[in-house]
Amino acid sequence: MIMRMSSLFVRTLRDDPADAEVPSHRLLVRAGYIRRAAPGIYTWLPLGLRVLRRIEGIIRDEMDQMGAQELSFPALLPREPYEATNRWTEYGAGLFRLQDRKGGDYLLGPTHEEMFTLVVKDLYSSYKDLPLSIYQIQTKYRDEARPRAGLLRGREFIMKDSYSFDVDDAGLEESYAKHRDAYIRIFDRLGFEYVIVKATSGAMGGSKSEEFLARADVGEDTYVRCTACDYAANVEAVQVRAPRPVPYDDVPPAHAEQTPDTPTIATLVDHLNEALPRDDRPWAAGDTLKNVLVMLKHPDGTREPLAIGVPGDREVDQKRMEGQLEPIEVEPFDEKAFAEHPGLVKGYIGPGALGEKSPSEIRYLVDPRVVEGTRWVTGADVAGSHVIDLVAGRDFTPDGTIEAAEVRDGDACPSCEAGTLESARGIEMGHIFQLGRKYADALDLKVLDVNGKLVTVTMGSYGIGPSRAVAAIAEGTLDDSGLCWPRNIAPADVHLLAAGKDDDLYTTAEEIARELESAGVQVLYDDRRGKISPGVKFKDAELIGVPTIVVVGKSLGESGTVEVKDRRTGEREDVAVDGVVDHLVALVRS
Repeated sequence: MIMRMSSLFVRTLRDDPADAEVPSHRLLVRAGYIRRAAPGIYTWLPLGLRVLRRIEGIIRDEMDQMGAQELSFPALLPREPYEATNRWTEYGAGLFRLQDRKGGDYLLGPTHEEMFTLVVKDLYSSYKDLPLSIYQIQTKYRDEARPRAGLLRGREFIMKDSYSFDVDDAGLEESYAKHRDAYIRIFDRLGFEYVIVKATSGAMGGSKSEEFLARADVGEDTYVRCTACDYAANVEAVQVRAPRPVPYDDVPPAHAEQTPDTPTIATLVDHLNEALPRDDRPWAAGDTLKNVLVMLKHPDGTREPLAIGVPGDREVDQKRMEGQLEPIEVEPFDEKAFAEHPGLVKGYIGPGALGEKSPSEIRYLVDPRVVEGTRWVTGADVAGSHVIDLVAGRDFTPDGTIEAAEVRDGDACPSCEAGTLESARGIEMGHIFQLGRKYADALDLKVLDVNGKLVTVTMGSYGIGPSRAVAAIAEGTLDDSGLCWPRNIAPADVHLLAAGKDDDLYTTAEEIARELESAGVQVLYDDRRGKISPGVKFKDAELIGVPTIVVVGKSLGESGTVEVKDRRTGEREDVAVDGVVDHLVALVRS
């Protein structure tokens, strides 16, 4: 069916939408692909839906090729399965909860591990039924606190989620590898630059975990790669290589010094270099131990203070910290919290006031670099005073460690001795991880093994965001004029336009459109007349971003040719009208 601009349900815009923060959001709205319905919720218009469906088709093709089978669960789900796994509570404010007219509790599905587990439990009972991989492509709902960037972070979104079911861990490894290979084929076909990085599993649980990130400056995810080896990881998953313990027999006893007006690391370092200079080198921020307080809000509503100790030359990375603590929410430690803990002296907090065995009973976790024997300058828990030569393991013992300090370019690679880390930004497009037996245990999914013994099934989880892929592909291919789709994703193969008022132009364009349609080429035909100028048509064609633009204009009468333009490169060629259909068919099929 030829899409005709005169009747297509689309309106292009010349001005950017006021709420758009990233280029893909601006252009997808302006080009008539999506419209905002509410914060983080979008209507798919015909052009946008065609792109989305083509992406879904690629995903389906590769999932089916690897032997997975498609099903579809409801989006409206009962409370009980999520109670059994404790996620009714653990998901916290991110869950859309509602009640029916009888007072029954339901939720809008943010993810479907429970439902996948239960349907397999309902139908399968023997090792002979496994391995099994099943998937769906369906709408999901998460009550994002800060929906932003159009389709990149929404409250309603499309997701392909698949799950593998195996009798043992060896089977899970094989299923994971098959899914990983299928994902590589999917992302190769989607046509944007991506990287595979080590990741965390977050609230889903599980072990081995990898993300597929589209390279993009607007991405919310920061990842690092080693300059010498193949190590790559989301910053949330980076594990600092802790130094070896340091001998401290010759370290002087810890002693407090007056350090007035030094509530910050910078002021403290300046004071130390002026009033208490070292013999070997100047004091630096990395010699200090900074203790940051936060308040944890657990899914059941209880609150718990937490102190995090990091070297003073590092900041606490909010995302890294939240990634370690998920599904617990992290809130600032406010004045009310300080009032409830009078032993904490703001700006001068030290390990003496922290730890579960301290008077404050505040749990104290430190950066992995704070190992036994390391010596620090830190707060003395008295205003205007710091402790010098405080040795970890001798003078204080934290309650544990946490990967919460920022990761910086130039940091040592956790995997090799030779390389350092360099960072980049990306958009999370896919996430695969080994769930193990968390959900099977909670929902009692067991099968009889080869010996007739009941064993708990082990699972893998594999997600892709088709709706997010629309924005990610747009981000990776757009230019100053508009969208610029890869051919296998575009809403049409050819954008044909008649540029002028003569009837002959429209008659010829109509013939070209019909012949292309008969040859299996999808055509978007700008057949608008009246006050629509050629200039407007040209701008719309650039904005909409179909990969091949064909102009039937004045050259038809002058030389019997039409112009064929490559939207991506801008290259143009004049092709004889008698041969243009064959030319375009060959171009599309190549």
